[in-house]
Amino acid sequence: MFSALGRFAARRRLWVVIGTLLFTVVAGGWGSGVLSRLGGGAGFDDPGSESVHADEIVAGPLGRYANDLVVLYESPDKTVDDPAFSGPLQSALAAVPRDNVLRLETYWTTKSPDFVSKDKHATYVAIQLNSSNDQQRVLQLRAIQDKLKVDGLTVRFGGLTSMTDQVNRQTLRDLIFAESLSVPLLLILLVLIFRSFIAAALPLLIGFTAAFGSFAVLRFVTFFADISTFAIQVISILGLGLAIDYALLMVNRFREEMRNGHSVDEAVRRTMVTSGRTIAFSGLIVAMSFAGLTVFPSRFLLSMGFAGAGVTLLAVLATLTVLPAVLRYAGPRVNGRKERRGQVTTVPATEGRWYRLTQSVMRRPLAFTAVIVVVLVGLGLPFLGVNWARPGDWVLPMQADARLVTQKLATDFSHDPAKLVTSVVEGKADTAALDAYARRLDAVANVDSARVTGTAADQARLAMGYSIDPMSPEARTMVENLRAVAPPPGTKASFTGMPASRVDIVDMVISRMPWMALFVAVVSFVVLFLAFGSVVLPLKSIVLNLLSLSASFGAIKLIFQDGWLSGLLGFVPVGAIDVNFPVLIVAIAFGLAMDYEVFLLSRIREEMERTGDPVESIALGVQHTARIITSAALLLAVVVGGFVISGITFMKMAGVGLLIAVVVDVTIVRGLLVPATMRLLGHAAWWAPAPLKRVWERFGVREASDADDIDLAPRPAGV
Repeated sequence: MFSALGRFAARRRLWVVIGTLLFTVVAGGWGSGVLSRLGGGAGFDDPGSESVHADEIVAGPLGRYANDLVVLYESPDKTVDDPAFSGPLQSALAAVPRDNVLRLETYWTTKSPDFVSKDKHATYVAIQLNSSNDQQRVLQLRAIQDKLKVDGLTVRFGGLTSMTDQVNRQTLRDLIFAESLSVPLLLILLVLIFRSFIAAALPLLIGFTAAFGSFAVLRFVTFFADISTFAIQVISILGLGLAIDYALLMVNRFREEMRNGHSVDEAVRRTMVTSGRTIAFSGLIVAMSFAGLTVFPSRFLLSMGFAGAGVTLLAVLATLTVLPAVLRYAGPRVNGRKERRGQVTTVPATEGRWYRLTQSVMRRPLAFTAVIVVVLVGLGLPFLGVNWARPGDWVLPMQADARLVTQKLATDFSHDPAKLVTSVVEGKADTAALDAYARRLDAVANVDSARVTGTAADQARLAMGYSIDPMSPEARTMVENLRAVAPPPGTKASFTGMPASRVDIVDMVISRMPWMALFVAVVSFVVLFLAFGSVVLPLKSIVLNLLSLSASFGAIKLIFQDGWLSGLLGFVPVGAIDVNFPVLIVAIAFGLAMDYEVFLLSRIREEMERTGDPVESIALGVQHTARIITSAALLLAVVVGGFVISGITFMKMAGVGLLIAVVVDVTIVRGLLVPATMRLLGHAAWWAPAPLKRVWERFGVREASDADDIDLAPRPAGV
């Protein structure tokens, strides 16, 4: 199959290249429209949760009661009662269009001292917009934002809608900055790796094809599902990273086949049979890891699952069709000038650095395995003390308006109007019963006030103010205690608001995480079995990948919850970890780890079929793949670095987690632990029960079915 695909792409190379150029132009132009279809929401909520049910009710006749915007006005030298402060402000507020404004409250309309700061140099305006849709509210904010500004006063926009808008804008800025920084650096590194500009340009060619195509994939998915605003950054960066990974492997193998004396056509064919097969299996595992996200009902994780799987398959398709055609055109020019002139010194693979290191590890496999496992488990232990959160204004940079407003309301005012929990009561209840229920809610610890704020037919709405951090353990306890309070007889109560939403999101992710992990593990097992015909290797790979993830999770808890390295990374810790983080890391990092695992095992299998020696095949497999896996990881680290420099703490968290997972995987796990465990397993690593062995012989995909054994040839020094 892969041999035929390689022949076809090479023979029809002109049409393949022309088709690719047309696809890239059309996909880039049409796909750019996805930016206008992402809307304003991130979509973290569980549609079937109690908080979403309450939101749906208040979107009806009962109506919402929420402060979507909290606009803070400050002056260093004027007080709120100074006419030079109050006059221009009230005039500006009077001119604000009320088409989309349901409620606008100020110090002057309420006479409440809560609206004035302790030093009287600041006040806020609380605004409720009339849309029940978070994306529509962002558009309504943008329509009135300029009208709310006042000359001579510092104006900052807070509240949930402002936060959403600021996250959207920051995400787009981060994406543009990250890609403008990473692409030149990638080209430089690729030139250093290949010592050939043509070879360096090929992975970037595939990367851009996949990156532009990813925008088209995202836009296509928007016709069937709502896409989170975060998807554009995650998917476009990962699409570029995966495509470069795959292209790097294929270009490297093509150069190797050319060094072995094969013609260009034969080198293309053999590259497809070996590396093409590896890329197909690797991409399938990564795509299925993303598909595992579809067990979660939240729009954020669903959109990541659909778009991530689509972009991964696109990267594989581009690599397996475009690259053979371009390699056929390039031919010997993919090699560096010195290599083309025969000026490169070669050494046998058995004298390579990685070969010697692997042999050293395999002389003491039990000791290496025991020590590394203990270290990785120990690195993961801090994660047991994690405090889960959901995204809020804490994901923004410290200087962002929404976060500054929250901070100032907490320190300079007696009350934060955005800190509200809403209870919706369904069923008949008279005024006395509702008032009594409000008093019981008011008695719950950390609730500052509770009152009935609206009724409609057989429904009632109550609002509860609070002052604690909505991401704290105390906030979760408050929500649980509120939900435990009995509503009026014959009625049902549902709670919403940031603390309640956080509880529901955390519960949703935690309850479904085992199913996602099971799905990814089963799919990985099946794909690895079809690739290698062993039931031991898939189990070993899954366990080792979980160990590398453990180290990443422990480090993330220490960094982002406890604040280690917060100054260096440029964020302010909030004592919690976003609950979506482990889900994304499992989907991405587990898939990438399996990527490198398939790269390595495919080469070990090649050597095993050639030599029949399990020990020698491990050392040769590591020697032949270590440099390319390390290079791929380095390039991926550059791409993922766009997450690390992001101003969004959530994305920074994902970037740091991915970097740690990849570094641990390609050094400790792939370089030391895999050789040690495979040495302990010996021939048993390739074992399968007789019935499954027959299944593999019938349905498995083997490179030996398409090509002759690959001979071991001398390699350039340092490779």
